[in-house]
Amino acid sequence: MVTLLFAGVIVWWHVYTPRKDFSVQAPGADNRPEGSARKANDVFIGEYFMRYDEATSSLTGKWSSFRGEASSNIVKTSNAIKAGAEEYPVLWSVKTGEGHAAPVIYNGMVYVLDYDEALSSDALRCFALESGKELWRRWYRVPMKRNHGFSRTAPAVSDKYVITIGPQGHVMCCDPMSGNLKWSLDMQKVFKTEVPFWYAGQCPHVDGNTLIVAPAGEEILLAGIDCTTGEIAWQTPNTLAYKMSHSSVMSMTLNGKKQYVYIGVGGVCAVSAEKADAGTLLWDVAKWQPSVIAPSPLQLSAGSIFLVAGYGAGGALLRVDKSGAKWTAAIVDQYKANEGLSSEQQTPILYNNMLITIIPKDGGSLRGKLVCYSPADLHNPLWSSGADERFGLGPYMVINNYLFAFKEDGELYVYAIKAKGMDLLKKQRIIDGEDAWGPMAYADGRLIVRDAHEVVCLKID
Repeated sequence: MVTLLFAGVIVWWHVYTPRKDFSVQAPGADNRPEGSARKANDVFIGEYFMRYDEATSSLTGKWSSFRGEASSNIVKTSNAIKAGAEEYPVLWSVKTGEGHAAPVIYNGMVYVLDYDEALSSDALRCFALESGKELWRRWYRVPMKRNHGFSRTAPAVSDKYVITIGPQGHVMCCDPMSGNLKWSLDMQKVFKTEVPFWYAGQCPHVDGNTLIVAPAGEEILLAGIDCTTGEIAWQTPNTLAYKMSHSSVMSMTLNGKKQYVYIGVGGVCAVSAEKADAGTLLWDVAKWQPSVIAPSPLQLSAGSIFLVAGYGAGGALLRVDKSGAKWTAAIVDQYKANEGLSSEQQTPILYNNMLITIIPKDGGSLRGKLVCYSPADLHNPLWSSGADERFGLGPYMVINNYLFAFKEDGELYVYAIKAKGMDLLKKQRIIDGEDAWGPMAYADGRLIVRDAHEVVCLKID
């Protein structure tokens, strides 16, 4: 009897219809415009915004772009940097999505391009430098798979804008105080850019009121974009057929002419940075062609540039000359990582006639060590750190006459820079971390470091 009862309930459940007035909705019956349905991979840059807090600050320090104001990774400050045995206090810390994007600092605000894996979104986050409070966030959905994390790049910020380049080449410009979206650009759609396997590592490079990008797309190699309007001011045809690398564009004055120098997958080139012929290709070199390039070009003199890359590429010295109106460039020295100055992730620092670097894992007995070279001799080191002072792919920067180096596991080292080397002054465990590869930032006596999952602010003066 019980069996029959349950069988009857099941049959009733399948045949009973609570409402009989439903009708099938034919396509277009809801009057939705044709083609307005959102696809899973549609990206609307900057579409979401949230303000969490209001803040004002009397701080005026700036670390406004990748490698700082002069793209040198060197700070000169009147603040008295502490380098004794006393530990630096941690002022605040913030959890992030997995990534290596560097922060920038401007008038008491910190800006970081993060990735929220739960929302599959790039997120520009603004924090108060003094407290670490998140002030606002602007984000947009861009589904990606983890590949050594997601975020890679440092923003560029001024009084009028904060500009980001996301892992998939999405350019976003916002008001630095309100977070309002000013304009955006998708390099994959506009320039037909092929984003590198480990995502875009190119940081926005701003010169005056012009954003310089290297989309290295099907037709356009470099472009200048008006920071106010987002309109393209000039373009360089990609006659060299370069592909986008992880390296960033750098401004240099070579033989009296201001230029934008870029290392792409396919070679090294420079275009004019002067108003009269902006974007005109001046010279190129095809001999330097690593398959993966993360460090940016580093100017050594009025006519020489140092080039470096990982994965067995090593280093090279490039010489630029001009005869009349004709520019020429050539590689005059090239070697493997175990034969001289080299780096895989970070761009070396030129300070007090010394080149400072961390040797990559294929650099022989010096692998992972902090090393100094003379620009006149790229093969024989002046000094190297101790056997237990190996930093992996960690970042380093100069503040006054101190070198701050951050091991990739989250330990901070401070060295006094001497004429031909360094003296270790202190080391401090900051994070029990992993993959601390993102560059550091400094302003107003505060040093910001990060690993793959956390951003930490230290008071160092």
